[in-house]
This record gives sequence, C-alpha cells and structure tokens, in this order.
Amino acid sequence: MFETYEEIRQWREETMGSVVDDHRQLNAFHDQLMYQTLRIAKETIESEQGPPPAPFAFFLMGSAGRSEQSVWSDQDHGIIFEGASQCQEYFLNLGAEISHGLAIAGYEKCEGNVMASNPLWCRSIESYKKQIHDWLNEDSWQSLRNFSIFFDSRVLDGNDEFLLKVKRESFSVLEDCPRLYSRLVENFEFIKKGVGVFGQLLPEQRQGMNGEIHLKETAYFPYVNALRILSLKKGVSAAPTLDRFEILSYSYPFIEAYENDFRELLTFRLRYKKEAESYEKIHLLPLDRLSKQDKQQLKHLIKRGQQLFAKSKLILKEESSL
Repeated sequence: MFETYEEIRQWREETMGSVVDDHRQLNAFHDQLMYQTLRIAKETIESEQGPPPAPFAFFLMGSAGRSEQSVWSDQDHGIIFEGASQCQEYFLNLGAEISHGLAIAGYEKCEGNVMASNPLWCRSIESYKKQIHDWLNEDSWQSLRNFSIFFDSRVLDGNDEFLLKVKRESFSVLEDCPRLYSRLVENFEFIKKGVGVFGQLLPEQRQGMNGEIHLKETAYFPYVNALRILSLKKGVSAAPTLDRFEILSYSYPFIEAYENDFRELLTFRLRYKKEAESYEKIHLLPLDRLSKQDKQQLKHLIKRGQQLFAKSKLILKEESSL
C-alpha cells in the first residue's frame, strides 16, 4: 500500500511501459493511479479536519471521464456531495489536496481549472442541478462548454447515483427545450481541418509548431463530439465513447460502421505517442515520422470522423424538428 504521492509516481514510472500498448489496460492503470492518490488525499484531510461532513463522490471528466487517456493526461475532476452548502469548504480542501497529489503523481493541473478545488466543480447535488439549468439557460459558448465538460463524467469513487441525478436533470431540461440541441452542436462544430483539398495532411500553423498535426483536435474530437450529441438526445449517461457506441447502436445503427475507425484511431495514437515525454507533446504528431501507409490511414480516420459528425448533426436536426 502506498503511503506517499511520490511512491505512486514511482509506481507509474515502473509500470507504464507494461500497459502502454493496450488502450483498456492503460486506462485501467490510470484509474488505479488516481484512486490511490485519492485514498491518500482523503486520509490526509481526515487527519487534519475529521471525517467528511456528508456522503460524496469524486468524479472524472474529459479524457479520464471517457476512459480515453493516453500515456500523459492533465487533471479534470470534481466532487459532488449530498448535504448542505456549508459542507463545501471541507470538500474544497479535499479537492485541493487531490489536485496537489495528482500533480505529484504525474497529472498536470488543468489550465482551465476544471478541478475539485474550484467551487464550480465542487458542489452539492442540488447545487449542480441548479448549475445545469443556469448553464443551459445562459446558452453562451462558455456555459455550454462547461455543460459538455460535465456531461463527459463518471464516478471514480463514491455513489454513482449522485452524478446520475444531475445527468437526468440535464436530459429533462434538454427535452423541454429542443432548440438547445442545435446550440450544443454549434458549440462542438469547430473542428480543425486535417486534410486539404488535394488530399494532403495539414500541419498546425500555430507559433512554435513545425510540421506537426494536432491529433486530438483534427482526428479525435469529431468522433467524441458526434457520440456526445447523440447521447444527449437519447438520454445516455455513460461517458466513454466506446460505451456510447455500443448503447446508441440500437437507436442509430449507422454508427456501427464508425466504431472500428474510432478503435483504430485509439490504437494509432498509442502507437505513435507512447514514448511522449510530457503532456504538452501527447497530442502533437510530427508528419515526417509517418510512413506513406500511416499517412493514408490517418487521412482515412480523419475523414471518417468528420463524416460521422456531419451525419449525427443531420439526424439531430431532423429529430429535433419533429
């Protein structure tokens, strides 16, 4: 049993190489790393401030919430508790300790502050329900983005039902206001163009980048966003994209043809990025490292993802106008 965050970091460094070739094993290992970090954080706060004042759940969002982490990942997490708002201070302190521990264990703090140390992501069940209403009613780019971040969530430790109650509230609000689906689609719609008109791969043009393609933004997001849209429409609370493919295939049989493409993309990413030395480099792929065959495969996967997103958008438009 680990006693310090540094020991967890050492375990990570010693073990990562044995799980890096298998997507499911890798993400199960990430879960164990984060769970052990959470355990030490809970013990630390209990020793200083006593036991939790209310039942709570610690949940993951982003790629961790979707069980789609690569070798490196940043932090995206929250706390939801069953109790009065006065309990929040205790859980914010716990959230800060968790963030501190995860940073030592090898997970960079989230630049957007999507962490349980932030009051926005550390709330009671009722407060989260109200926040969902506020985000959807405000209908701004940032509020809808926050809602989407929250929706890609799953409980790592604690009562799953706490999170489910808030997600069910989301489905209810959306059902009452169908126009919000199209607003959410607009929020997801900015997708980097990865393939040019002549069929060439398009590298990033941002400063400091030289001949690299952003794998996450160009290839990966179209699949994730398409399945998130359809999950919201059908009231599917599962966060992992692969789970969403399985559940939604009964309602939307056409998506089955794209599931293999998404699995291929996950494998492709691991093959090329398993030796990345930091989180900053995990999504950037130098095009000159790719063989001619790999470039063809990547172009195919990018086009398939964009096709899936376009079809999902069209279906949602048709269903929401019924």
